[in-house]
Parts: sequence; structure tokens; C-alpha cells
Amino acid sequence: MKYLYQFTVILGISLVGEFLHALLPFPFPASIYGLILMLLLLRFGVVKLDQVKDAGGFLLAIMACMFIPPAVGLIAVADEALAMLLPLAACGTVITALVIGVTGKVSDLIIDRTHKKDRSVKGK
Repeated sequence: MKYLYQFTVILGISLVGEFLHALLPFPFPASIYGLILMLLLLRFGVVKLDQVKDAGGFLLAIMACMFIPPAVGLIAVADEALAMLLPLAACGTVITALVIGVTGKVSDLIIDRTHKKDRSVKGK
């Protein structure tokens, strides 16, 4: 009975995510709305971790099985996917390098700013 209740809580939050996806004009998938809603509800204590922990653990344990249908779908369209493989790999490589570079620069700026604050506080 505990699992049924926990699955119902998770499903209810996912359903609200679906409604938000239909109502809001943002281009996010409904699952993202549901995840953000779950995060907020857990963070502010509306939903306690004990209310979803066991069912969430079960869903994580079987997550690999959830990828079987999409993998079969990719095999069905393998010819079209292979034609796009090189451009997608090139874009992915360039974008990954850009993200690493920008993340490094932002981290440097934050570290420099933190060190300047520490020096100014010690100097006073």
C-alpha cells in the first residue's frame, strides 16, 4: 500500500507538470516541469522525502528498462540516424568545448572576486 501511495504522489506531480506544459508558453518538456515542481515541493517541505523515497528508488532501479523502446525506435531508423551522425558529433564537440571554456572563465571570475573580497575584509 505504501508503494501505491508513493507512486500516486509522483504521478500526481507529473500530471501537474503536464498541465503546466499545456498552459505555459515555454518550450520545456512536461517532465521538466514535473521535476522542478517535485524539487520545489521537497525543498519547501510540502512533500516529505519519506512520501516518495521508496517508489523513487524503485523507478531509478528500473530506469535502464525505460530506454529499451527508444533504442528499438532508433534501430528502426538507423539509416537516417547514421546520415546525421557526423554533423551531430561535430556540433556536440564544438558545443562541449564552448561550455567547458565558458564554465572555466566564469569559475575564474568567481574565484577572483571571492579572493578580492577576502583580501579587502582582512585589510580592514
